[in-house]
Amino acid sequence: MEKTINVYYISGNTGILARNLGKALLAQFPGITFHGESFPFIRTEEDARAARRRILTQSLDSRPIVFSTVFVRKLNDIFNTPEIHFLNVCEGFLLRLEYLLEARALRLPGSSRQHDDMIMAKRVNAIQFSIAHDDGTNLKDYDEADLILIGVSRSGKTPVSIYLATQMGMKTANYPLVEEDLQRRRLPPEVIRNRGRVAAISTSARMLHVFRENRYKGSRYARLATCAEELEQARELCQLHKIPVIISSGRSIEETATQIVHELGLKAAITF
Repeated sequence: MEKTINVYYISGNTGILARNLGKALLAQFPGITFHGESFPFIRTEEDARAARRRILTQSLDSRPIVFSTVFVRKLNDIFNTPEIHFLNVCEGFLLRLEYLLEARALRLPGSSRQHDDMIMAKRVNAIQFSIAHDDGTNLKDYDEADLILIGVSRSGKTPVSIYLATQMGMKTANYPLVEEDLQRRRLPPEVIRNRGRVAAISTSARMLHVFRENRYKGSRYARLATCAEELEQARELCQLHKIPVIISSGRSIEETATQIVHELGLKAAITF
C-alpha cells in the first residue's frame, strides 16, 4: 500500500520559498504520496496556533511534516511539538551565517523584499520588452535586448523568453527562423550585429512534431520529416554564424533558460 503523508509549508511571508524548497526535497521520495498545503503570513502567535490547530485536525492520527521559513523563534516553537515532524529550513543557515559574518540576523519576515520596488520595475520593463518583441516583431529594437533567442517555429522560444523576463529581469527578444532564413542560411542584420547575445533553442524532431501536430494536425508543417529537415537547417545556420544551440527537449523551461544565460556568459538583471 502506498504511503501518504500530509505536508504543510508555513511562512512569515508568501510561503513560496518554503513550498519550493519542501517540494524539491520531497521529490526525492517518489514512492510516497504527499498532500501539501501552505500557510503564509504567520506573523503572530494567534496565527501560528490557528494554523497548528488546522494542521493537527486535518492530519488526524498521522504525524504531518511541517516546513517552516518563519524567522521568529517563539512562533516556530508552537509548531515544534511531538505531534509534528517539524523542519525549520532557515534557522541552521542563519546561525551559521551569524557566526561567519559576526553579525546578528534581523529574523524579520519579508526582509528580502527591501529592494522590491527596484526589482519590480526591472521585471515589468523586461516583461513588456519581451512581449513587444515576441516572434520576430520590432527588430529595430534588438540592440536594446539583453538576449535574443532564435529557433524554428514551436521550438519553445516564447516560454523561455517570458521566463527570462519574469524570473531574471532580462529583456529578451525572440526571432523565428522561417523557410527563407533556413534555405538561404542567413539572419537579419539586427540579429547578426548582436551575435554575442544570441542563442538558438532546438529540440528533437519527434518533440517538435508533437507540438506542431497539436496545432496544425496533418499539415506538411507538422510532418516529422519537415521538422527534422528544419532542425538540421537551423543547426547548420547556427554553426555558420557561430551561435550556440541549446537543446530544450528533456529539460524544463527553467533549466533551458539557465543554460542559455550560462552559455552566453550573461548575468541576470535581477539579483539579491
